Amino acid sequence: MSLSRRTFLQATAVPLVTSGLPSIAAAQAEVPPIIFVHGNGDHAALWMTQLWRFESNGVPTERLVAFNFTDPLARAVDTELQAGRSSTEDQLRELTEQIDALRRATGQRVALVGSSRGGNSIRNYVANGGAANVSHVVLCGTPNRGVYDWEFNPGNEFNGRAAFLKRLNGGDTDVVPGVAFATLYSEGNDKFAQADGRLVGRAGTPTGITTEGPTLRGATNIPMGPLDHREVAFHPRAFAAMYRFIAGRDGRTDIVLQPQVKLSGLVTGFPKGVQTNRPIAGAKVDVFRVDAQTGARMGDAIYRTATGSDGRYGPVETDPTTALEFVIEAPEHPITHIYRSPFARSSNVVHLRPGRPLADADKAAAAVIIFSRPRGYFGLPRDTIAFDGAEPKDVTPGVPTDSVSTLRLPAGEVGRAVPARFNDEKVVARAWPVAENRITIAELTY
Repeated sequence: MSLSRRTFLQATAVPLVTSGLPSIAAAQAEVPPIIFVHGNGDHAALWMTQLWRFESNGVPTERLVAFNFTDPLARAVDTELQAGRSSTEDQLRELTEQIDALRRATGQRVALVGSSRGGNSIRNYVANGGAANVSHVVLCGTPNRGVYDWEFNPGNEFNGRAAFLKRLNGGDTDVVPGVAFATLYSEGNDKFAQADGRLVGRAGTPTGITTEGPTLRGATNIPMGPLDHREVAFHPRAFAAMYRFIAGRDGRTDIVLQPQVKLSGLVTGFPKGVQTNRPIAGAKVDVFRVDAQTGARMGDAIYRTATGSDGRYGPVETDPTTALEFVIEAPEHPITHIYRSPFARSSNVVHLRPGRPLADADKAAAAVIIFSRPRGYFGLPRDTIAFDGAEPKDVTPGVPTDSVSTLRLPAGEVGRAVPARFNDEKVVARAWPVAENRITIAELTY
């Protein structure tokens, strides 16, 4: 299935409205409490826009939980200890804690929505005695048959031949009675559901996996057209599908603006080069209002703090029309300037990750700007992308595989505005000097 660029751009437009919310009482009656489970290497912040859409349909914020796995990256071998990485058992334990807490708070069965690897922990929970606690499961791009099915990497969680997936897929059906299961899957654009091993480092080797790899026998399997591996969880169309399945009716996909916005979250990073969700203590966080057209600061910082042992910051009080710059100064990381378009609503999962330590290629530049799309990949020629006025050269055409693009500027260009546009969203950053151990990130929200 394919869509023209024009049709795809229309499908990805993000309407923001100020009209009122649907009845909260009606939403409570129809929508169970929901836990959102992120994928490999990710964190809860990716669910922010989908949380906003559920809230915009009247679902109370306290009935929506997005949490961080402590160590979000999978081990190379599931049963062998690996510093800063988690096993399927680790993730099962942490998910169980979240489900138990939400059930105590609400007294109801919960719905579970998972992106990618997050679906593995959900299936593991439901298959191991948790079905009585769960009403609905929605798996978004989860590699249910594996990313590959071959003799290499025999102990890896993502190998269809390994013990973990053989156990989950070994019955006459892939679902558990009493729980409503749905999958959302890409029709060809999921980088982890490809027949050839090129995207997992073995070009020309059949993976044994097809486009239907994320589907489940016995589930409602919902094709999502050309959406990519992340978009099948975080796109407005993905929300429409998951809301319809859980609530039993269509929901609005637009986001209702809040007149006053409060933002908070965690500062996490890359200790010893490994990406984790462990909090960073002693990180300095400054927040500035900036001109959306130039990235220039509009006055002094509106918020300033240093994180405690829990790594938390906030609340930052702002409005839904003002772009922001977050400055994070954390041990063992470059000073990081993150530019964001306006936040439509309040959120307590605006988690901040300072940039990785500067590489040699970065140190040779006068300024480094990273264009980041956490909730999807850059697709060429599917999308319209302009980074500093040009289509980025480090984005691979075809199946979307890249979520970042990097621009390195020479001497004489430090301090200038750098626009970054993806379809209908634009973020304008400023080029900060590498000589001061600074890096810039222009981060998309949609």
